[in-house]
Amino acid sequence: MDGGGGERWSAVADAWAELWGSLASPVWPPLLAAAQVTTGTRVLDVGCGTGELVGHLVRAGAVASGVDPAPAMTRRAREQHPGATVRGGDVEHLPFDDDAFDAVLAVNSLQFADHVDDALAEVARVLAPGGRVGLACWAEGARNDLDVVERAVAEAYEEDVPPDGPLRAPGGLESALAGGGLEVVAAGVVDVPWTVPDDDGLVRGVLLGEDERTMAELAPTVLAAAAPFRASGGGYRLANAFRWAVGRAP
Repeated sequence: MDGGGGERWSAVADAWAELWGSLASPVWPPLLAAAQVTTGTRVLDVGCGTGELVGHLVRAGAVASGVDPAPAMTRRAREQHPGATVRGGDVEHLPFDDDAFDAVLAVNSLQFADHVDDALAEVARVLAPGGRVGLACWAEGARNDLDVVERAVAEAYEEDVPPDGPLRAPGGLESALAGGGLEVVAAGVVDVPWTVPDDDGLVRGVLLGEDERTMAELAPTVLAAAAPFRASGGGYRLANAFRWAVGRAP
């Protein structure tokens, strides 16, 4: 499923939370450490989805906020984490005041902005002087087992897999931060495995947002492509990687 729009993501909110919501959790510790998120830190999670990172921030004692364009996702995030402030909006039009946050995080979301430079300018607006911006997203396709499955699905559609965007390449996140006037203070790569318990979860996760008929037609393609990643105890484990970087505002 590509970026789509808020309503499209709303339609898959429950499935997203079940199958993908906590995927990026391995990147949270280094990202938050480099962003100096501690008790009392005012943090905004941009593209918060169903609120898994928001919940982690609340449990860590941060003053957590989230923003997402999908109404069903923000509704679920509010219900699950009443200690946080969650609003509808997108990264280029953040519904918060100037200098409102000590740290702004964007995990697997900045790539959906229409204009990355404009998005980072808006992030800088809501960031207090000296605050930090933490970015994370999928690493290049060659580092992700999921890419193998997605290529098989694209071939079944007789389509090409889109090339990796600039943020996924080595140094891409750092370049974006520097272009936004931020001093890069840390960066790295984290292993982010995706595990699903059975064939049904695999097919629903890979084909998230497709209708039942399409899922049934493409299920054999997905299962065949994922066969090398079948776990010995059942289900599947696909090895993937996220890149992350943190920049500091003047």
